[in-house]
Amino acid sequence: MARARSIVLVNTGTGKGKSSAAFGVMARGWARGWNVAVVQFVKGGKWRTGERKLADHLGVEWHTLGDGFTWESTDLDETAAKGRHAWELARQKLASGEYQLLVLDELTYAATYGWVPVEEIVAGLRDRAPHTNVVVTGRGAPDELVAIADTVTEMRKVKHAFDQGVRAIKGIEY
Repeated sequence: MARARSIVLVNTGTGKGKSSAAFGVMARGWARGWNVAVVQFVKGGKWRTGERKLADHLGVEWHTLGDGFTWESTDLDETAAKGRHAWELARQKLASGEYQLLVLDELTYAATYGWVPVEEIVAGLRDRAPHTNVVVTGRGAPDELVAIADTVTEMRKVKHAFDQGVRAIKGIEY
């Protein structure tokens, strides 16, 4: 079996763990000496997550470019503009050849909310630098994205503590 020069992984579905799995790959890539970057499309700058703290500690490049959850947005046009800006940055990084791994956290929402045409996302991923691996996360990955991905994992919720009234726990969910 031949080794690929790089692959695209997609973590999608309604279950928890899409981003957490991606950040595990981030840590693994860093441990192998790779140049790694993360671009977040939805979370805003006020989030101080454990994975961000880890990335800062490791020296992993990190860009939190959203303005928070869309259902909390007070200006959806601004939210969309931030999503488009995040894609432009991600597209530049995909083409640059500077990275062995890019984590594009919550990128699926840029397509499903109409911030960026899915064809543009597919083209950016397809035309990325040859040695740039990519992990894409988010619910509802478009069929076109699933089609070009090398590995797709669908997280499915079986049960969640939130359903029993347990709020997100620092260190577990963020």
